Amino acid sequence: MSKTHVVEKWVDEAAALTKPSKVIWADGSKQEYDRLVEEMLRDGTLLEMNQKTYPGCYLHRSHPQDVARTEQLTFICTRDPEDAGPSNNWMAPAEAKAKAGAYFKHSMKDRRMWVIPYLMGPAGSAASRTGVMVTDSAYVVASMHIMTRVGQVAIDHMRAADDFIAGLHGMGDLSPERRLILHFPEEKLIWSVGSGYGGNALLGKKCHALRIGSYQARQEGWMAEHMFILGVEDPEGRITYFGGAMPSASGKTNLAMVVSKLPGYRAWTLGDDIAWIYVDAEGQLRAINPERGFFGVAPNTSAATNPNGIQMVRSNTIFTNVATTPAKEPWWEGIGTEAPAGTLDWQGRPWAPGGAPAAHPNSRFTTPGSQCPSIAPNWEDPQGVPISGFIFGSRRTNVIPMVFESFGWQHGVFLGAAMSTETTAAITGQVGVVRRDPMAMIPFCGYNMGSYFAHWLAMGPRLANPPKIFRVNWFRRDAEGRFLWPGYGENARILKWMVDRIHGRGKAVETPLGFIPTADALDLSGLDIDRRRVERALAWDRDEWLDALGDLSAFFGPFGRRLPGQIRQELELMVYRLKTGR
Repeated sequence: MSKTHVVEKWVDEAAALTKPSKVIWADGSKQEYDRLVEEMLRDGTLLEMNQKTYPGCYLHRSHPQDVARTEQLTFICTRDPEDAGPSNNWMAPAEAKAKAGAYFKHSMKDRRMWVIPYLMGPAGSAASRTGVMVTDSAYVVASMHIMTRVGQVAIDHMRAADDFIAGLHGMGDLSPERRLILHFPEEKLIWSVGSGYGGNALLGKKCHALRIGSYQARQEGWMAEHMFILGVEDPEGRITYFGGAMPSASGKTNLAMVVSKLPGYRAWTLGDDIAWIYVDAEGQLRAINPERGFFGVAPNTSAATNPNGIQMVRSNTIFTNVATTPAKEPWWEGIGTEAPAGTLDWQGRPWAPGGAPAAHPNSRFTTPGSQCPSIAPNWEDPQGVPISGFIFGSRRTNVIPMVFESFGWQHGVFLGAAMSTETTAAITGQVGVVRRDPMAMIPFCGYNMGSYFAHWLAMGPRLANPPKIFRVNWFRRDAEGRFLWPGYGENARILKWMVDRIHGRGKAVETPLGFIPTADALDLSGLDIDRRRVERALAWDRDEWLDALGDLSAFFGPFGRRLPGQIRQELELMVYRLKTGR
């Protein structure tokens, strides 16, 4: 019996439901990718960019009703609704399959079905996992080529015939009324219908690597996190590695690719979005990036905000929903130049300043990780890299200081569980609303988040030297609405302080929140900034915090008995410290 007999049986079942005209197994070769691009150029799925200035680059325009993750249509389908928890949408597995099955039935008639065996993680890594996805979208196949390792390499890494995550994707008619993104963690299964948007359709990404991955990680004793992986090299040549969790469009990619202006310091990129983290035989946390590419937000990416990001998308990139200039070059708000006359907006319509944005606020680029100028030489090391620090960051106008360090592992896990952020265009819905987003995982945790917090807490005792945990907020504003801190490349100065703290240096003052750097602890050499603005960025207000913690208690309430006692304990301790000043 072949190693793929279970895979083949599942593919046959998917084909019997969707009735494609042809079934094609993807091999992951460059020749296959080139053929896909040629076909999509012919049928208009892709438009060619300027091949002299942007070689190998193409534009995809998605349906106007299919431009972001649709969390209200995303479900965790466990037998027991409590296993999904109050922060997830739940649907009974049988109901979910009946509802989506009606949308899938014969949906690929007169269309081809591609079978995509893909590997999440570096080849040769025991931490890597296999998925097999079927889809009727050539755009999805090409994007999976960029974002994952497609082909025989995935089959080779299967530990058993049933050791794969199965993903069924169909474009359907793209109607939001007939759109569902369904996860069946107990069956290692994903169904997604009615959307071609990356976060809903590239099933290796959020669906597999985070929602199903987090469930699998808890079962197997590791962690699947919505995190970048970053190495900071100091003047002695030592590299300190961080994992960092920030909600989408909150500066995560910019920090993952930060260019340091401090002499002797350099940042190395290992991943910008997802980290799979495990404990090695010596009790050290190690992280791999399960992805092969970047699926980044285009608006506000510029030579000033992310010079490495701007360079890496100059070739072999699929842009989605950006504007285009008359020279057939991509353009978006915040790119750093004015849009020339004759620019077309993201829907291909003539655009002029003063109206709606030219690029969709959630427009994207899909590009190979190897093209990033700051990509670390060891970014595909099968063993991963040792993590010495975690960074939890979010977009908040006030309340949260620019940076502070937790008192220890348990307090740090609480700080991650307490995260809140102001919403962005990466999801459908209102922008700028403050919502709770623990560890930046509220849209991506595939099981009850109370149990997720418990899993984080349980990792601590397994570690010989638990990483330090930091909380950051680059988005503090003054009374006039101006940012107090310049951010972007200057955030390397905050990373330097974190490195110093990890290695027993770096000045800080103990507060009820944690350890906050004194203004003179940050290296501000060469930076033209009023020290009083830095002090205000690091400031905190007792009453603001007590109000915020009151809201937090309400957020934790629905988790009931699933919420670990240590989380409630840390909440009570923080309230006590704030009220007593101790």
